[in-house]
Formats: sequence, structure tokens, C-alpha cells
Amino acid sequence: MKLILAIVQDKDSNRLANEFIDANIRATKLSSTGGFLKAGNSTFIIGIEDERVEDTLALIKETCQARTQYVTTPVTLDISLDGQVPYPVEVEVGGATVFVLPVEGFQQY
Repeated sequence: MKLILAIVQDKDSNRLANEFIDANIRATKLSSTGGFLKAGNSTFIIGIEDERVEDTLALIKETCQARTQYVTTPVTLDISLDGQVPYPVEVEVGGATVFVLPVEGFQQY
């Protein structure tokens, strides 16, 4: 048995949750916040049999594709002094960060 921790962008989380339901994969969804852009994320905790790990990872990969987005750079307090003006910057968002961990034991009460 393995434990999969999948951190995905909020925009992908509902679609991924529905895909898990369709594939009969039980997952717990937690709201989380990322450090970069302070954007909302969801963390899925999945306990899965070894033979279903690759299928689960493929489902996450298909559902949570990275994409580009424009964000405005942070405004500094001394804009008038040094002439800095915030401007949009293209960044990559989305995708998934996934950890697969071994499980020594599993109990359900």
C-alpha cells in the first residue's frame, strides 16, 4: 500500500475530485495555501493499493496540467522615488506536486 499526497491548484481540484469518484479512488481533500503567489491549493491524501498507484498518478497528470498566467508584480512603497511601476509577468501555474510514500500499516475503525 502507498500514500499519495497530491498538491494541486484550486482551479483543478473539483475536476480531480470528480475523476477520483469516477475511478473509485477514495481521497481526502484539504484546503491549503501555496507560498508563491499566495494562491489557494488543495491537498489530496490518498491511500491506494500498490497496483493502482500508476493509474492514480496518470489520472492526476491528465487532470492537473500546468499553464501560464499573467500576474502583476508587487507594488513597493517608494514608487514615486525610484520610478518603479508594477507590470504583468508571465508565470507557470497549475500542475501538481505529488509525493508517493510507503505505508507500513493501515487500520480503519
